[in-house]
Amino acid sequence: MSRIVSGVRPTGHPQLGNYFGALKQWVDIAEKADETFFCIVDQHALTTLRDLHTLKQDTMIMAATYIACGIDPVKNSIFVQSHIPCHTELAWYLTCMTPMGWLSRMTQFKDKAGKNRENALTGLFTYPVLMAADIVLYGATHVPVGDDQKQHVEFARDIVQVFNNMAKSDVLKMPEPVIQKSGARIKSLRDGLRKMSKSDISDYSRINLNDDNDLIALKIKKAKTDPDTITGDIKLLESRPELENLITLHALLENKSTQDVLNSFEGKKFSDLKMSLTDLLIAHLSPIREKVKALLNDQAYLNKCLKDGADRANKVAHHTMQQVRSSLNLLQL
Repeated sequence: MSRIVSGVRPTGHPQLGNYFGALKQWVDIAEKADETFFCIVDQHALTTLRDLHTLKQDTMIMAATYIACGIDPVKNSIFVQSHIPCHTELAWYLTCMTPMGWLSRMTQFKDKAGKNRENALTGLFTYPVLMAADIVLYGATHVPVGDDQKQHVEFARDIVQVFNNMAKSDVLKMPEPVIQKSGARIKSLRDGLRKMSKSDISDYSRINLNDDNDLIALKIKKAKTDPDTITGDIKLLESRPELENLITLHALLENKSTQDVLNSFEGKKFSDLKMSLTDLLIAHLSPIREKVKALLNDQAYLNKCLKDGADRANKVAHHTMQQVRSSLNLLQL
């Protein structure tokens, strides 16, 4: 039986990279899976301690976005991480078995902590352990992730091996990473070498899913380009990151190959590409934006979806934790 587990941090409005890199692909994956758990990982959002006063609202926005993007809350378990106490309980047990050297080698910690590692928060350092708990708590067989998260799934696999060796039984299931497609490589509109991110200081670096049509048009108009004409040679895209990013977006929206899009714009100006891309983005994102607005105006429905999802998730989580506690020889009454 295939069981999919994944999640996104509720840190502001989702942007185009979240959509193509995760949410849209989840919809396709969910149709083929036997069981799916899509979590809003609010506890992971605490690792940066930014904008805590908006966390509740951001969580509801993310729930509405999941549904608006096509994740059916009846067929899929949509829930909030902090509503399932077993996440942090299991994370502590796994932390006790994790060598510090493993965490020190994690690429994302090095990148986010930078040169200020001594002042980096412990939550950021142990982030991979909580992510491992998120995954194995539900017996995930497959975990859809981008390239930057693959190391965390491999870390989870290492922890599963350690725990099962200690327990002398396959208590925790071994998850397999599912590397997401080209949508996971959407780049900043201001710098084609950097990933599109909600945390980028410039709002013009990204298309947010709640941007209105005029703002989408303005952001694409201001998107960084180069002075050369568009050619049909796909090999040249490596040296033209801004062109590659806009062509990739166009291809994703039209469900065409990069080469097909290049061919259609060969010899044309960037303004032609930008006008076409703007029209596609508006047509694609407007229905999602309006559905999110409607869902946010129906808090009772969203609350019910999250409660139903949490109830289903809790049943699986409690079953796993009974086995985990027994393996650790903890007293259970």
